[in-house]
Amino acid sequence: MKLGFIGTGKIASSVITGICNSKISFTKILISPRNKKIAQDLKKKFKKVEIAKDNQEIVDNCNWVFLSITPTVGEKIIKELKFKPNQIIISFISTITLAELKKAIKVKAKIIRAIPLPPISLKKGPVPICPPNKKVKDFFNKIGTTVEIKNEKSSINFWATSGMMAPFYELLRVMTDWLVKRGIKRNNAQKYITSLFLALSEDAVANSKKDLKYLVKESQTPKGLNEQGVRDLTKSGFYKKIEKTLNGIHKRLNK
Repeated sequence: MKLGFIGTGKIASSVITGICNSKISFTKILISPRNKKIAQDLKKKFKKVEIAKDNQEIVDNCNWVFLSITPTVGEKIIKELKFKPNQIIISFISTITLAELKKAIKVKAKIIRAIPLPPISLKKGPVPICPPNKKVKDFFNKIGTTVEIKNEKSSINFWATSGMMAPFYELLRVMTDWLVKRGIKRNNAQKYITSLFLALSEDAVANSKKDLKYLVKESQTPKGLNEQGVRDLTKSGFYKKIEKTLNGIHKRLNK
């Protein structure tokens, strides 16, 4: 199987890294030269990665084609490419719908929308796909955890939550800087904060059959530090603003 990536940004690089470090069987990965530095780095790092001269070469030579480009670029270039009916096309583009992809691609290829995130380079994290497809499900299960979604309208809810990745990292940054301002060395501060939130996330996953409100309750003691933390953030409207932000992202995805 030959895999092709149109677009070589952060997500494409993360997926390719995950694939090359997994047990997925493939003969080669052909990538576009759009981001020269990332493309060259991937080629040097992995023997089976090759750089194509252009996007059409990728489409002509690959069984699976991954669209890892921005919506603006996608709207410009997809309709110009000549796809084949027997290909599987996987789009990472957040705001181009299946109907729009089918119209632009023209041929009756299998088109799947997916939303991997950077931790896929570590073979970790959920990968929502829509519509369900056994081959694509098995593929992503080797580098993450596939979540199949039948309804594209419903899938937008998952797409919206993916927009909270950078805000999460910003939270870690703010807490790290807070420790640094109080005299903690940056490497120690960052190691502590990232390790703390990793442990909390793993605990949440281990207890994922419980309603999360129980974890919120169990992590507090009367008049304790965590009780104060939740109370003050709730009073400031912090959690309501998260919901408002998600609604804004969801609205954008719904156009």
